[in-house]
Amino acid sequence: MRRAWIVGVLLSAVLLGGCGDPVSGPPAEPPTEVPSASVTTRQQAPASRSPRPAKAPTVLYLGDSLAMEAQQVLGQELRRELRATYRSAPYSGTTLCDYLEGTGKRSLVPAADKAATLVRTVRPDFVVLQFWGNAWGYTPCMDGITHGASPKRYFERYAADMRRLTDQISAAGDARIVWVLQGPDPITPDRVRRVNDLYEEGAAASGDLVADAGAALSAAGARYSWVQYLPCTAYERAHGEYCTQPGRDRTALHRDDDYLHFCLAPTTSTPKPCPVRSPGIRRIALEITRAIRGNA
Repeated sequence: MRRAWIVGVLLSAVLLGGCGDPVSGPPAEPPTEVPSASVTTRQQAPASRSPRPAKAPTVLYLGDSLAMEAQQVLGQELRRELRATYRSAPYSGTTLCDYLEGTGKRSLVPAADKAATLVRTVRPDFVVLQFWGNAWGYTPCMDGITHGASPKRYFERYAADMRRLTDQISAAGDARIVWVLQGPDPITPDRVRRVNDLYEEGAAASGDLVADAGAALSAAGARYSWVQYLPCTAYERAHGEYCTQPGRDRTALHRDDDYLHFCLAPTTSTPKPCPVRSPGIRRIALEITRAIRGNA
């Protein structure tokens, strides 16, 4: 409708309760401290906020287990900051192809919640897409293609699914896509880097947006080095439940037993929004809200 993809790149893995690339196996001891390159880690000082947009936007949020756990917090931020109308339909274990129309029973997303179907129903101004990248082929629509077995085929397929999903959303309405960039992965850091590159290149080609939530989950100067803890922000210090180790001026992004998710409550067999205040989830929501505020 309003744009065509021009991506010259050829170049996920979300478990129902976790994601990553089990083919490589988890590291014995993922780093828990801020890398030495970031001793003077950035602090998110209270920034001067842009005025609210004249027209409150309508936002649709789709994605995998990371979106599942963050959906309530993002809705709260969008309503508070932008007076947004908000709808979310994340499904744990999914990747881009699950939200494509025409995938039928090979998809983990029902027909009523396909991206283009929801765009026609909700008529959003923005469609926020947050996907880790399904690096291990859990969902049937990936046809068994995994990053561990064939990185080349995996990135080619991922780029093709991005084009198809962008085209379907574009044909269904005038919404702008917001691709959420992911944070570091301790198992396959280069995979996340390349998936983020795809998101940035696709957004630039189609006139869409990126929200670099992953940067808010990384140490300054070490964008793709995984950490469990980061220094508390000014807001987190002022709201003690968000600064989990105030005596050390640092807060937890992940639980000890879950290197991927940002909810500080244990994962459950039935995916649901995170039930506890979690600094990483709030940081993700703030970056998405910031991206929409600047373009509404």
